Amino acid sequence: MDFNGKSVLITGGGTGIGKAAARRFFAAGANVILNGRRADVVAAAAKEIDPSGKNVVVVAGDIANPETARRMVRTAVERFGGVDILINNAGIFKPTPFLDHSEADLNSYLDVILKGTFFAAQAAIPEMKKRGQGAIVNVGSMWATQAIGATPSAAYSAAKAGVHALTHNLALEFAADNIRVNTVAPAVVETPVYNTFLSQEQVDDLLPSFNAFHPLGRNGQADDVVDAIVYLAGPTAAWVTGVVLPVDGGVMAGRNY
Repeated sequence: MDFNGKSVLITGGGTGIGKAAARRFFAAGANVILNGRRADVVAAAAKEIDPSGKNVVVVAGDIANPETARRMVRTAVERFGGVDILINNAGIFKPTPFLDHSEADLNSYLDVILKGTFFAAQAAIPEMKKRGQGAIVNVGSMWATQAIGATPSAAYSAAKAGVHALTHNLALEFAADNIRVNTVAPAVVETPVYNTFLSQEQVDDLLPSFNAFHPLGRNGQADDVVDAIVYLAGPTAAWVTGVVLPVDGGVMAGRNY
């Protein structure tokens, strides 16, 4: 798919799905503004994708802070003339029993996932309106609609459910501006997020056990999700908005036993 000259903002772009999306959009001709909290990680990702530094630009910072989103948008306007596409991918995940959650835990999920998505969209939409069109793709989650006993995730699920609700509201509110808002909802995707709370040995032991959880017989990979993101962001989805699209190997289709 051709995104030549399009300006694409990606939050949580240093690793995993965000980094894979940045690579795909860059390869399709887009200019990419890449965000992440860890400046060294997101800078390394940008350099790997675009060693010239001309078409992939880093705006480091916590996306829960509205000023970070505003800096991303200002950078896109100054460097590339505007904003066409926003990918809200920033997130955190750590299975935690409900009674073990602290107020700080809950706030961290709401800040990074829900507030980050909210304020990034709020910053980007005015510039999309100037273009006469735009596309926002949020990374939601299967956990927002289906609880999994092996991974208690009440705070994470609640924050992602907020993203799903926000998707419907923004899609309706900005349809007249030709700004489409959609969400992908992955199941288990093999990304570095698991290394934030497990050792590599534990990850290697755990992830294969989830293959059979998916009716298609395997865990997802970042590019599986990026395929759906690119579709929803692109012109072939011009009549698609307000969708929460499962990208989950069939999990939401029904019980596989």
